[in-house]
Amino acid sequence: MSAALLEIRSCCQAFPKADGEDLLVLDDINLTMKEGEIIGLLGRSGSGKSTLLRLIAGLAHPVRGSVVYQGHTVTGPAPGISMVFQSSALFPWLTVLENVELGLEALGLPEAEIRKRALAGIDLIGLDGYESAYPRELSGGMRQRVGFARALVVHPNILLMDEPFSALDVLTAETLRTDFLDLWNDGRLPIKGVVLVTHNIEEAVLMCDRILVFSRNPGHIAEEIRVDLPHPRSRMDPTFGDLVERSYVALTARSAPTRGTDRIAFSGIDLVLPRVSANTLAGLIEAVAGAPYNGRADLPVIASTRQMEVDDLFPVAEGLQLLRFADIEGGDIQLTEIGKQFAEAGVDDRKRLFQKQLFAHVPLAAHIRRVLQERISHEAPKRRFIDELEDHMTEEAAESTLRAVVAWARFAEAFAYDDRSETFSLDNPS
Repeated sequence: MSAALLEIRSCCQAFPKADGEDLLVLDDINLTMKEGEIIGLLGRSGSGKSTLLRLIAGLAHPVRGSVVYQGHTVTGPAPGISMVFQSSALFPWLTVLENVELGLEALGLPEAEIRKRALAGIDLIGLDGYESAYPRELSGGMRQRVGFARALVVHPNILLMDEPFSALDVLTAETLRTDFLDLWNDGRLPIKGVVLVTHNIEEAVLMCDRILVFSRNPGHIAEEIRVDLPHPRSRMDPTFGDLVERSYVALTARSAPTRGTDRIAFSGIDLVLPRVSANTLAGLIEAVAGAPYNGRADLPVIASTRQMEVDDLFPVAEGLQLLRFADIEGGDIQLTEIGKQFAEAGVDDRKRLFQKQLFAHVPLAAHIRRVLQERISHEAPKRRFIDELEDHMTEEAAESTLRAVVAWARFAEAFAYDDRSETFSLDNPS
């Protein structure tokens, strides 16, 4: 049996919170990569996928556990590991050739070797003839190809890809993925393994040999899915569809609470709320309520028809479940009775239903309303609630959560918020 190219052994990562305690973002991550594998890290934003890439690259260090690359523990930036980012991150004042040569110059190679490798890399990724062009002259897809060339010319053993296709339009992303896979399967890429971070389920099934499904709070590997399909893979293959469905089930099973009357056992205001508008929630309710779903829809199907990816669809579905407008189970979303009532109601009745569900099932909303009612002025500063939230979550999550509850409260006419004075009030209660 060949030695492992990469091993991640019981890795944990944490970051300090405002109260001085640590926030655990990765917990007990274990992974072994052999040569010739493409491993996908699939999950929602905030599940620690990009953090794990930084640990592998040696750009950060785990608080517990270790990253072992070719038999050696990673203690700093690891030679032989390159990364491609979501954006091309090119220097705008340098030409395509000069951007690609940068990494080679850092290796201290002879000038002739630098030029030879850079030109070969540019030709490999399909940009021969654009050597003298500047990034501003290139399309988004072409700039990303330059980013790939820059990562590949150093001949890395492992290529880390952090959502490299997500910023591109659908057709450009598809072309770049196909070209990359053709080069990989033909053995023309100077790499031995790939770790791909993505939140696109079809992309993971299309490209990867193994998919590690990540869940959040803290980030951990919830399930491993092997993809034993030969390349090139077809989305029309029934097995491909089955793997997409299984991935959706894995994600929803770990991110959604169990079904039933008490299925969401949130204890208080420490719940990080999805940043989704009430109109978006209403839009998904209407879509599921209408034909051909009639109240129950398969998540992969509705995601495909509405051109929504995981990070678009799941926050909406989770918001509906939190407010008890829908249940999520086995990769399906089904409207509850209150969800069906909402779909059929007029504007005013929708607001009343939304307010009822908001106060009943979002502890933070009920808490803010109670504080405002108890104060003589019926007002309270934003800082008062931010400080409370930061005892339980990061500053960024606290800000996002408060913004989410403000948006929902405005739709429900539950309470008001003045962004200029950063003050909550009961000026516009329903």
